[in-house]
Amino acid sequence: MRGMALHVASPLAVAVLALGPLAGAGTGEARVSLDARDAPIVDIVRVLAEAGGFQVVFDPGIDCRLTLKLNETRWRAVLDTLLSACRLGLEEEGDILRVAPLARLQEEAAARRRLEQERRELRSGRLALFRLSYARAEELAPLLDRILTPAGRVSYDSRSNTLIVAY
Repeated sequence: MRGMALHVASPLAVAVLALGPLAGAGTGEARVSLDARDAPIVDIVRVLAEAGGFQVVFDPGIDCRLTLKLNETRWRAVLDTLLSACRLGLEEEGDILRVAPLARLQEEAAARRRLEQERRELRSGRLALFRLSYARAEELAPLLDRILTPAGRVSYDSRSNTLIVAY
């Protein structure tokens, strides 16, 4: 990789990044030297994206400023440390990194897990019929509906006094 110097400027800060050759003990990962005072993390990560050869997308509202001085450090270690200092995390999809607050990423991961759990429960697709003799199906259906998982459903056929349970 060719050596270059990039400057990130803001009213109160100047960051200088020198990109070194990709040698780095055969790892193939660029090493960076970075000196910044009160620089926005968005600008620093954009410079790291250039060094690491990745694309980056920032969630709205990311506002963190950092002061740092690093010499000949792997760009990925720098990225992980900066994000941690600002309580940010990342999601990787190919060569695109999404940077967002950790809380938002955790909420989204929990929502994905819940959705996947619901899909697994719906895939089971079991159906049970219970023909009742000493109780009325229309009276028991609401009681059973309360104790089933969210994916379960109870209905009834009053003509044959049968409970129909899908779970």
